[in-house]
Amino acid sequence: MTGFTVDPWDPGYAAALAVEALSELGTTSAELALDVECPPADWKPVTPGPDAEAPGTLLVADGVRRIDARVWVHDPDAPMPVPGIAASYAAGIVRCGKEGADLAAIEVNRTFISASPYTPEVKTTHATYQPSKAADSSFEELSLALQRQVTQLEVDLAVRHRSQDDDLLLVDGPLRGRTHLPRTVGYIKTHHTAYLPAPQSAVVAALTPGQRTPVFLMGTSWRRHAWYVRLPVQSTAPWAGIARCEASADLDPAAVVRLADALTLALPPLAGVDYKDPRAPQNLVPIGGLEKLLRHHLGDARLLYRALRTVALS
Repeated sequence: MTGFTVDPWDPGYAAALAVEALSELGTTSAELALDVECPPADWKPVTPGPDAEAPGTLLVADGVRRIDARVWVHDPDAPMPVPGIAASYAAGIVRCGKEGADLAAIEVNRTFISASPYTPEVKTTHATYQPSKAADSSFEELSLALQRQVTQLEVDLAVRHRSQDDDLLLVDGPLRGRTHLPRTVGYIKTHHTAYLPAPQSAVVAALTPGQRTPVFLMGTSWRRHAWYVRLPVQSTAPWAGIARCEASADLDPAAVVRLADALTLALPPLAGVDYKDPRAPQNLVPIGGLEKLLRHHLGDARLLYRALRTVALS
């Protein structure tokens, strides 16, 4: 087995750089089509009409990840060891319906990622890390390679647990890597970029709880339908309680409008509450509960770190 060394630095160091931010870099130049649902001059807050219906079943998918150790893979073809990461990740599905919410699935995986073709499978006393190859040795690429595995696990679970034609799948975060899934919406809680021009941005600020903006199309190398929705919130700040939703650019405009209305009806009852969650209301109750459960299933980080060091020194 190819050898490796565990870096002594805390694996959480410098990990505050969000993968979402890495993946969304450069989107400030996104092209916009504001006339998907109505002319730009006619933009105003949209309240779903009497014909709109919430989905019979809302599936909420989320994933979490943790770097258990930074490592160095001993590559015989390289002049020096190749940097990598040993990581744990998990994904889960919560099924929300008229009778309440229940956990549909949870799955936990471990991965050992580097750019070396000699990246080994690592078996410890507590977990086995499967080898995976990154495009290069930069931390950004290692982190994105890990996120791609999280996304794929979410997709696999979603495909496995969708059984109804009237369900709707909500994935926490941008829709990238999941645009091919039917009746699927990406849910973005935080806003790093102001996509809309001032007149349409003012419509976002004017939304009341349970309202959304008209649907628009955005993107450059990627394209997605999108809209903003406001959840129940006490704050009067202009963008308090605002979330952005994304759907596939391949959908017919009328289908996207129906999807936007259905989700706008489904989200308010699931909104987080501020005395329980500092990210409320955007951090929906099923998402917050699922995240907590998934992190518990990742296991004890200190125990796994020690186990990795033991194998590396053996």
